[in-house]
Amino acid sequence: MSFIKHSILGLFGLLCLWAVIKPLLEQDKYKVDEKIPIPKQPDKELTGEQPLHDVVLPRFADFRHVKQKKTAFFDFLKPAVVAENNRLAELRKSLLAWQEQLTYQHEIPHTHALKVEALALKYKLNTRLSIAEKVRLLITRVDIVPTPLVLVQAANESAWGTSRFARIGLNFFGIWCYKKGCGMVPGSRDEGLKHEVAAFTSVEQAVAHYMLNINTNAAYKVLRQIRSQLREKNLPVDSSLLVTGLLPYSERGSDYILEISEMLRHNRVYIH
Repeated sequence: MSFIKHSILGLFGLLCLWAVIKPLLEQDKYKVDEKIPIPKQPDKELTGEQPLHDVVLPRFADFRHVKQKKTAFFDFLKPAVVAENNRLAELRKSLLAWQEQLTYQHEIPHTHALKVEALALKYKLNTRLSIAEKVRLLITRVDIVPTPLVLVQAANESAWGTSRFARIGLNFFGIWCYKKGCGMVPGSRDEGLKHEVAAFTSVEQAVAHYMLNINTNAAYKVLRQIRSQLREKNLPVDSSLLVTGLLPYSERGSDYILEISEMLRHNRVYIH
């Protein structure tokens, strides 16, 4: 028994040592290469399918080095993500100010009340709620999705920008739509199904649609609850914590969450 016990302890020690050494051995793997010019050309030259947008995309599939492809992908998509998060942050500030006014004055200016009603409609709230309740609920929905989480999920869903849906329809997030002609028909769509993969005319539009989906869809209620709890405790809205709220995003379930979590960890150096 003593021999077995010592053997187990020894093995455990080796595993712990390897856990410490492994990242040091692999650190070069995650260094960012010096930026190089991004090759571009119309996507219609790659396939016979005409793009549904006028955006000239980087030719992500042409990069020979993974590090260069990752840097190019994040650099291309990040400005739209940051801009949308900034817009949401400013709008949330207004909501917090209106909430404070309602607390002490019980009313807000008519122009602000109209804005609340428009937001309540956009963010799918019950129109019969009081304006104070609408503002309270909007504060939980009108909020950022951390930039690293958005970028990593976009990389996962679009195969680093090389998927047909990303190239032809600027859909980096695998978003579906349900009106005929709203996007691209999946080649693997089962008989009888009518959904399409949404197409967008700009990267900004695609990112805004993704953010709105996360902030309104009942499937991501847990993500919004985690974010609200972090806000209440004045803690950072951390990607590694919010990622668990994306469980319904993929049929792969927990495997999907583990994969996104690993991508967050491995690609941190590229998202600067």
